[in-house]
Amino acid sequence: MRLCVNVGARLHLIEPLGFTLEDRLLRRAGLDYRDWAQVQTYPSLPVCLDALQPRRLFALSTRGGRSYAEVDFAAEDALLFGPETRGLPQQILAALPADRRLRIPMRPGNRSLNLSNAVAVVAYEAWRQLKFAHGG
Repeated sequence: MRLCVNVGARLHLIEPLGFTLEDRLLRRAGLDYRDWAQVQTYPSLPVCLDALQPRRLFALSTRGGRSYAEVDFAAEDALLFGPETRGLPQQILAALPADRRLRIPMRPGNRSLNLSNAVAVVAYEAWRQLKFAHGG
């Protein structure tokens, strides 16, 4: 939530979640950002995409063939990240064109970044390309 507030992004969560937004510890961790964040929850990916109607959908995965740094992001693009423990399901990745399946380059033999770091890397690059619109 804090990252989304800081880059001016909306947070769209797709069920099932591995947590509850009403959880006391989650609220405490969000501090005042919970009140500023634009958060929407959807029962499924198709419902989410139908509501958002993104210009383009990019999925981030260790199995992506294209680096996120090769993309010219636009304001109406959407970024899709999977659960930290298992990533996005193969059927979701397979449904997207190859140039929309992105990866974050890493040194060989290392474990992938945790979810919050991966989101931060890509979100800040997209925001940088948008000239830090509506912010710092």
